[in-house]
Amino acid sequence: MPKSASSEYSAKQITVLEGLDPVRKRPGMYIGNTASEGLHHLIWEVVDNCLDEAMAGFAKNVTVILFPDHIISVEDDGRGIPVDIHKQTKKSALETVLTVLHAGGKFGEGGYKISGGLHGVGVSVVNALSVYMKAEVKRDGQLWMQEYKRGKPVAKAKPVGKARGTGTIITFQPDSEIFSTLDFNLQLIHDHLRQQAYLTKGVQISIVDKRLPTPKGQAAPSYTFHFEGGVQSYVRHLNHNKEPKHDTVFYVDKESGGIQVEVGMQYTDDYKETVFCFANNIHTTEGGMHLVGFRGALTRQLNAYARKQGYLKEKDDNLSGDDVREGCTAVISVKVKEPQFEGQTKAKLGNAEVKPAVESVTADALGIYLEEHPRDAEAIIGKCVLAQRARVAARAARDTVLRKGALDGFALPGKLADCSSKDPKDSELFLVEGDSAGGSAKQGRDRNFQAILPLRGKILNVERARLDKMLANNEIKALIIAMGTNIGEQFRIEDLRYDRIIIMTDADVDGSHIRTLLLTLFYRYFPQLMLTGHLYIAQPPLFRVQKGKDFRYVYNEAELEKVQKEFEAKKLEKDSAKAVKAKPEAPEDIPAEGVDVVATTSSGVSIQRYKGLGEMNPGQLWETTMNPATRVMRQVTLEDAEAADQVFDMLMGNEVAPRKRFIQTHAKSVKNLDI
Repeated sequence: MPKSASSEYSAKQITVLEGLDPVRKRPGMYIGNTASEGLHHLIWEVVDNCLDEAMAGFAKNVTVILFPDHIISVEDDGRGIPVDIHKQTKKSALETVLTVLHAGGKFGEGGYKISGGLHGVGVSVVNALSVYMKAEVKRDGQLWMQEYKRGKPVAKAKPVGKARGTGTIITFQPDSEIFSTLDFNLQLIHDHLRQQAYLTKGVQISIVDKRLPTPKGQAAPSYTFHFEGGVQSYVRHLNHNKEPKHDTVFYVDKESGGIQVEVGMQYTDDYKETVFCFANNIHTTEGGMHLVGFRGALTRQLNAYARKQGYLKEKDDNLSGDDVREGCTAVISVKVKEPQFEGQTKAKLGNAEVKPAVESVTADALGIYLEEHPRDAEAIIGKCVLAQRARVAARAARDTVLRKGALDGFALPGKLADCSSKDPKDSELFLVEGDSAGGSAKQGRDRNFQAILPLRGKILNVERARLDKMLANNEIKALIIAMGTNIGEQFRIEDLRYDRIIIMTDADVDGSHIRTLLLTLFYRYFPQLMLTGHLYIAQPPLFRVQKGKDFRYVYNEAELEKVQKEFEAKKLEKDSAKAVKAKPEAPEDIPAEGVDVVATTSSGVSIQRYKGLGEMNPGQLWETTMNPATRVMRQVTLEDAEAADQVFDMLMGNEVAPRKRFIQTHAKSVKNLDI
């Protein structure tokens, strides 16, 4: 009698992973992924431990050193990880912390009141994912040391000499069996640790890069961050390329109900809000209760002050939340004993008790600030009142243009060549530069799921314009109606008519400019499309390399050189003609329509450069840029909001000097510049 399926499934089939084995089995569960992001997360976890010591008042200095062979060392001058025997594990506390998941001073009582890593993965996961780790602890005049290989201790922790002071040094080398890359990005480390220095005022964080040999007598490149001003200094940093409306940065650092609240704020001449929220030094990208509390206090206090001083009359409406947030740059940092984050990525803070704490601290301090700085208060209220008038004008413009929305019967733009599919998941919209390229795209597309919207000329630079002026631009109007999402406070991503919005411009200076203007529009007014992965950039080829009937499309200069060598070295097989006959007829050895012959080599290889999408015939455009089976596209993502915000401010804003410096710095690295 055959065994049943249930009888074959018994306790023997249940695998129990002990120690740190689960981490090595499923690393993505603990650090997000095993690519560059996860690799750098190892550094953040070790540094978080050091900053916990700093927030507890025991550490003043943190040093991160990058060594050759992808080795990282992180040192602090805190109390040092305990080395005495742990009652529960019968091992040293050091070995327990480094080899047991969820072991540390952040659980229970007496270790840390506040920490950034309570819901983090901890240094034990760094140990599990490292081919080698060494822990050195300075305590009570002794230097203790213990080494590990892939999370397993080589020997017990033991004293190896005398030591001055206290502290911990963790040295680790990520495991190449786990990570797809082992290359640490100095700029990424630099930006992250600078941010942490702003959020932990008074701590000094140093980075030393020893990966490359230095001439004798010269020190390795190093960077040091130390900000006594905390988030007040952070706000000034965020606004360094902007024009402030007032000189004095609003700042408060106060405890309320066991929650430490630190807020910095300054208004600029921008038309958007720039706000960064942190809970226990963790960037909560989706905000949470601390952001809700701050916004409530801001709206209430500015309205109260405007009424009291007569800036708002009895007949005037109150300033809305949107009015008081326009041009506001703010950093909100809270320290909570037991943070509750929504989601594995810690994107949103859920502690209900944080909202009243932030609201009361901000409201009290802002009321005093407005009274003590009347000129600054006048500038702030003036900015908000102007924003209110613009909002009313923008609403009228939006109601006129988008009153019903595309899905409620409002006519789609006449130049939109829509697709036949009505399912957004199957549909994609190409934003094409000019009517010429639009004509080729319309003829070459698959009309079942591909829609084409030609944009005439260069759209308005929305970085320098309010919503009412923006909605007067016909090209932007057509785009908003075609997408169907509406804009501003009435934006609804659920109404998006196409799953993929694809920017398709020429590979020249004008095309790059148009692409940048469109990216600015999406970043400032439709960031949700970037965050949810709906925005793409098409990659049309730059060259067509051909020898006889064999040809290939090439997308950049580096690939061109490689393909050219391949063609020149290749000898066509005698039976190649038979293989060609079995396929659709290939082009003859003549320049294709719409391309310039750049060169024809002595071996008969012709290299042709495309002038633009408009000069490509529909078949070529489909084959190279629009066919899902063969095309190359880049998805637009938003990994670092602060860096993105600064880049858009610098490249598209009113200040010329920062843009000039950027161009001068990077001019020599530009390739394929058409003049």
